[in-house]
Amino acid sequence: MKTRIFDREEAVLRAADSVCELLSHKPETVLALGANDECLLLYRELARRAAGGMLDLSRARFFAVTEFEGLAPDDGRSCRARLRAALLDLADPEGKRSVFPDADTVETADRLIAESGGLDLAVLGIGERGRIGFNEPGTPFDSTVHRQKLTKATKRELAPLFGGEEMTPDFGYTLGIHTLTEAGRILLLALGEERADPVFRMLYARTDSFVPAAFLQIPLQVELVLDRDAAAKL
Repeated sequence: MKTRIFDREEAVLRAADSVCELLSHKPETVLALGANDECLLLYRELARRAAGGMLDLSRARFFAVTEFEGLAPDDGRSCRARLRAALLDLADPEGKRSVFPDADTVETADRLIAESGGLDLAVLGIGERGRIGFNEPGTPFDSTVHRQKLTKATKRELAPLFGGEEMTPDFGYTLGIHTLTEAGRILLLALGEERADPVFRMLYARTDSFVPAAFLQIPLQVELVLDRDAAAKL
């Protein structure tokens, strides 16, 4: 695992450089897209570069890492809507190269990933207690795309998006840990002091299901991009 530490704005730019480098060598790159706030900052930078002709996304394929259960596709709080607003409306305006985990695709998403040649890059954030995607503590390493009950800690973390914890969905869909760690490369972007404890746990916990992100110690090609606040406990 390669760890790189920058100021906040520089961290986003350097993460974008990593994605652009991969796409320049393989325009048909298959990307898994996390939908947390840090990832959305990264995608807006990628969209800026694509709009300026510095990046070609016309042949890439996209698999969202998460989606909430029970939200309409056009609900602005959905992962689909947030990813489309940040990047996919520009990169895939017809939606033909994008797949979102939901009740319709939960049984087929892993097969679709395999048929696409496998994930070249998974772009992830990290949540409270070391959550990656909606893979909560206790999720087994061999998990594939699945429906996941959200813990109270996750609902509390997501509450600002929904106007309160009681309004936050109880379930979501997520690419599993095995699905994500099978990616050729993994880029995890973490910003802010609230990420410092999860980042510490990710790097120093045993590789077991109580800290899901600790499983990222296993793949060989993992790049961790932090700002100085997220790296404060290292």
